Amino acid sequence: MIPVPPWLRPLYPFAPRGFTTPGGADMSYLDEGGEGATEAVLMLHGNPTWSFYYRELVKNLAPRVRCIVPDHIGMGLSDKPQDYPYTLEQRIADVEALVEHLGLKRVHLVVHDWGGAIGFGYAARNPERIGRIVILNTGAFPSEFIPSRIAFCKTRIPGTALVRGLNAFAGPAVWMAMARRSLSAVEKRAYLLPYDSWDNRVAVDAFVKDIPMDATHPSWPALVMAEAGINRFRNHLVLIIWGGRDFCFDDGFFAEWRRRLPGSDAHYLADAGHYVLEDAREEVLPRLTTFLRG
Repeated sequence: MIPVPPWLRPLYPFAPRGFTTPGGADMSYLDEGGEGATEAVLMLHGNPTWSFYYRELVKNLAPRVRCIVPDHIGMGLSDKPQDYPYTLEQRIADVEALVEHLGLKRVHLVVHDWGGAIGFGYAARNPERIGRIVILNTGAFPSEFIPSRIAFCKTRIPGTALVRGLNAFAGPAVWMAMARRSLSAVEKRAYLLPYDSWDNRVAVDAFVKDIPMDATHPSWPALVMAEAGINRFRNHLVLIIWGGRDFCFDDGFFAEWRRRLPGSDAHYLADAGHYVLEDAREEVLPRLTTFLRG
């Protein structure tokens, strides 16, 4: 696990904890507020972010609400083994094991990017534990749409060389995922901190290649399982906040969520980018805080 460097502590004033996953790797995670409570908000990030993405939401909710925020293996401050099974199935299993380890009986989900497939994969297996749900520019169902630049990164040649060698996925994300504002220099440095070498970008590359586009992909069954579970939550309290200037999870994904969860409270921010929680913080944080405090 990577320690929190002194320069980052003003923005990320937390003491991450460690958990060994079923795959044998050390997972870094935040456990803030209401320690020992069996009900918590579980925040799941995607690629190429990490728990830093949720820092302001954690500050707003804790100490009144327990917040659990893992860094997926290979991401953030977690270990980055070169031979880990970086698949959707394994990531769901890792989250499931962490929740069991912490003794949580009820979780309120917050999901973003590929965290949606992971979160709804967990939810499909544990529907009785799921409370409120927050959906932020994500998907948890098959789609034929993939941006050409991401499809290019999915290739072994030259995709892996670009993503791992030139940081051509995590690097551009610090400006491509924003629309309303620009990240500060220290925020950019924080997002890129975990991904500073070929070895440390192993999971960034693997995450991209794990996007299943058809039934021949190894992660297709796990994605279909996550999709099948969505209907179970039609009567749950669901909040959707969507940045309209997202080149990856575009308006088609937003419309699909509205169709699948018609009773959700949906808010479309036309001028916000993919990192909607970061980009539209002043507007989004109060709404999320009120919703998750119940």
